[in-house]
Amino acid sequence: MIRFKFPDIGEGIHEGKVLKWHYDVGDKVEEGETMVVVETDKVNAEIPVPDDGILKEKGAEVGEMIEVGQVLAVIAEAGDEGEEAEEEKEEDESATEPDAEQEEKKDDEEESASVVGAVETSDEVMEAAREDDEETNTKRRTLATPAARKLAKDLGVDIHTLQGSGEKGRIMKADIQAAADKKEETPAAKKEEVPSMPSIPEEGTRREKISSLRKSVVKAMDTSNRLIPATTVMDEFDVTELVKFRKEQKALAAEEDVKLTYLPFIVRAVILAMKEYPLFNASFDHETEEIVYKDYVNIGIAVDTPEGLVVPNIKAADKRSLFEIANEIRRLAENAREKKLTLDDLRNTTFSITNYGAFGSKLGTPVIKHPEVAILGAGAIEEKPVVEDGQVVVRSMFPISLTIDHRIIDGGDAGRFMVQLKRLLQNPVLLLLK
Repeated sequence: MIRFKFPDIGEGIHEGKVLKWHYDVGDKVEEGETMVVVETDKVNAEIPVPDDGILKEKGAEVGEMIEVGQVLAVIAEAGDEGEEAEEEKEEDESATEPDAEQEEKKDDEEESASVVGAVETSDEVMEAAREDDEETNTKRRTLATPAARKLAKDLGVDIHTLQGSGEKGRIMKADIQAAADKKEETPAAKKEEVPSMPSIPEEGTRREKISSLRKSVVKAMDTSNRLIPATTVMDEFDVTELVKFRKEQKALAAEEDVKLTYLPFIVRAVILAMKEYPLFNASFDHETEEIVYKDYVNIGIAVDTPEGLVVPNIKAADKRSLFEIANEIRRLAENAREKKLTLDDLRNTTFSITNYGAFGSKLGTPVIKHPEVAILGAGAIEEKPVVEDGQVVVRSMFPISLTIDHRIIDGGDAGRFMVQLKRLLQNPVLLLLK
């Protein structure tokens, strides 16, 4: 029997509402098929069936909320219907088990066959059949059927730590289930203490629960603030030529049904700059103290939605043309606002861009999304008087903010990256030629 829990699907999603069940209780379910659709603040997640069997119980009905870690479905696997009879059979079979010395002489394949008549020869099963006893420095068997081993794996229980209640210490399914239930009841490790909210008068105030999306934002920002020593480098680029170039290409873009904003040019410039400085497309593994360089480039685009900020990414952005990047930005933004994003749209971002210039803002200090190591903030382009060759002229100026993870990116690295960005955006033809 599998007690399948609502999994942690990532991206800070903690809970969701059951939108649709594809099966009813009693239906036969097949591994990999969509079992249920759960609506979250970010995506509508299709949760697949974990294994073949019969749907015995639903953890939540349509319209009900379910949190990560709660049982979403109970599935009976083949043979589970007569579990008690099976375990009685196991105990009967165990009575004929050879003693430990004789059993030690048998190979793993023979042991697997003697338990339930099934031969399992994968490395994983062979490993699971033994454990090292550090106290005696000798090997002993852990007696359990393949079905019991699979249940332990599904429930995250270390079968070698259990004392079986069956004949000769054989581990039964009931032992594994009891261990799993005890594990759930064990209080989590004490969290880092957070200062309590100071007492404030209730009169003249109101309280409102934050959404699941806002919870994920809180978690992401807290992680970034605690883990990443960030610093922000700011500059202002003269993009007069870019402004002209975009105006010249807007007619062609319209013919191709492309909405050509400044953002695709910025994305393209970032991609080309990262080819020169791949550190900005990396991650830092704090535990192993290793820099993880990535061969793929997935550029995240921050999208403001009614529920909060979402950052889907342009997959394989380095392999797309300017128009393709523009179309993908539009698709992601529309899907984000209509809650049609998939989890794949959100996963594996390598570098993010936030365009607060779309709201008229000029400068800011964007926050890095862990495990990325940098984020670019784009301000509003505006005409300003500047001195050029001793003359005051009007130019289109573009304020830029680059926040970096100072653990692995130094100020010099950030400066060189910014210089490359400036060169590319001031000469927009380079964005097409490179």
